[in-house]
Amino acid sequence: MEIKFEKICVIGLGYIGLPTAAMFAARKIRVVGVDVNPDTVDIINKGEIHIVEPDLDMVVKAAVSGGYLKATTVPQPAQAFLIAVPTPFTGDNHQPDLRYIEAAANAIAPVLEVGNIVILESTSPVGATEKLATWLAKARKDLSFPQSHGEASDIRIAHCPERVLPGRIMRELVSNDRVIGGMTSVCSDMAIELYKTFVFGNCIATNARTAEMAKLTENSFRDVNIAFANELSIICDRLEIDVWELIALSNLHPRVNILQPGPGVGGHCIAVDPWFIVSSTPELARLIRTAREVNDEKPNWVIKKVQAAIGEFLMANPNKNAKDVTLACYGLTFKPNIDDLRESPALEIVRTLAEKHFGAILAVEPNIKTLPELGGSTQLVTTQFALENADIHLLLVDHEEFKNVRPIDKPIIDTKGIW
Repeated sequence: MEIKFEKICVIGLGYIGLPTAAMFAARKIRVVGVDVNPDTVDIINKGEIHIVEPDLDMVVKAAVSGGYLKATTVPQPAQAFLIAVPTPFTGDNHQPDLRYIEAAANAIAPVLEVGNIVILESTSPVGATEKLATWLAKARKDLSFPQSHGEASDIRIAHCPERVLPGRIMRELVSNDRVIGGMTSVCSDMAIELYKTFVFGNCIATNARTAEMAKLTENSFRDVNIAFANELSIICDRLEIDVWELIALSNLHPRVNILQPGPGVGGHCIAVDPWFIVSSTPELARLIRTAREVNDEKPNWVIKKVQAAIGEFLMANPNKNAKDVTLACYGLTFKPNIDDLRESPALEIVRTLAEKHFGAILAVEPNIKTLPELGGSTQLVTTQFALENADIHLLLVDHEEFKNVRPIDKPIIDTKGIW
């Protein structure tokens, strides 16, 4: 199969959709990027970006100025449609919320034409691609789809999960292998032909359900291993053992590679994807569930450590009360050196402390310009201001900016082991 793709429509211009759209546009394919946020559309059409990602700004600027990338709020006809919208879960029962995928399906359905391919990139529970196909078929009864017409369908549908690391997205989009899960082999072949436009890694064909499960498995594997490190850090704290030294020594074994503990697990992938497996097989996913619970509980443990530190500070300074204690929190993003706050345990820790602590909270986050709503008396400050004015210092994210500084003669709670 050899297809010359001339126009692609990307639904969702966030951390995955915009880099993907820019990558296709950089190969001189016309790309229409669709987003529900008019401000995002306006920013991109100026050749600018609304997220922090190395090299993305240059590629978007060149693509827009060259006429290959245009953003809009309404889908347009194209040969290929890529859906890269959020897939959160709902409430305390962690059930997958597919309404954004359904909304995307309903948005593109009116402009679908015979021979088009629709690719779901959003990380999804097993069976989501089939639901996407059902929604499209319901909206376009004049077209045939793989679930009813197999290889002969008018519309091809596939799942191709992203597997890139924020901060390295532009490189990894090109170099990483891609798992291509078509609803039929013809769907897979067409999707591979599309991604080979810019992917230098291997494009490996499988079915849609296996492709969905592959992404969930990758992130659940990481979540389980992080949970081991996080649980180890809590045990070592109780036993008065330096967990960072312990892990370094243990990792000298040739077949041991323990990850680093932290304040929890964040980001839209690792903190969410394992729940998709648990929701589909709750009676079987016991280890995956436990790991999620360990990592979800770690922020509460950090908050208790901070409260204990405040109590010790007040005992040492009996002339002060809680309102007099200034707390500095270093880092709000879910991982170092990016601006992504999605599912960030650091952000939730600071938000909870803002609710519980009566004194001032100094938030230090060099990758954002304004604070999200946190409540209390929280203010965004520079690293130097926090170092000079806080009584207690809580390190939550190991940004590069924090590695060469350290509070002097002040209580420190270091959740990343760099101080």
